[in-house]
Amino acid sequence: MIEPGPDADQLRQILEVAIRVPDHGKLAPWRFVHIPREKRAALADLLHRAFRIENPEPSRLDLEAVDRLAHQAPTLVVALSSPVGGTKIPVWEQELSCGAACMNLLMAAHAIGFAGGWITGWACYSEEVRRAFARESERVAGFIYIGTPRHTLEERQRPAYSLAVSEWSPAS
Repeated sequence: MIEPGPDADQLRQILEVAIRVPDHGKLAPWRFVHIPREKRAALADLLHRAFRIENPEPSRLDLEAVDRLAHQAPTLVVALSSPVGGTKIPVWEQELSCGAACMNLLMAAHAIGFAGGWITGWACYSEEVRRAFARESERVAGFIYIGTPRHTLEERQRPAYSLAVSEWSPAS
């Protein structure tokens, strides 16, 4: 993705749509952290430190890939799953709400003309990265990138409808 990304008002609009999701118990079990462009070098430093914990001797290509995580789109939002304990609402439902918030974010970005991508991978599971963004009970749900598509996007292969959708029949 390339410039432009959403301006401040557009990003606010996108995030306001993101947080309007099914939320059993009105717990808001998610948070979003915007990483502005001027803080991406610091993010890259964090990601390099975190990567080296598990990979003490990374290759040049590994380091370039780590650097791209911090710089690959004009706008970057870190999504956090933030389940609320001590409620009757199962954590599973709260995690589903976080996923719905991430999907709404992407749909809102696309609706106003941007492209978006939700990336997980090693950084989401790094304790070093988690501590930099999350409270104790939170986990990184993903890095969401927003910008203008560099080229026409190709549709990813999806499962056949008949494999993903069926009709329920009660047992006799």
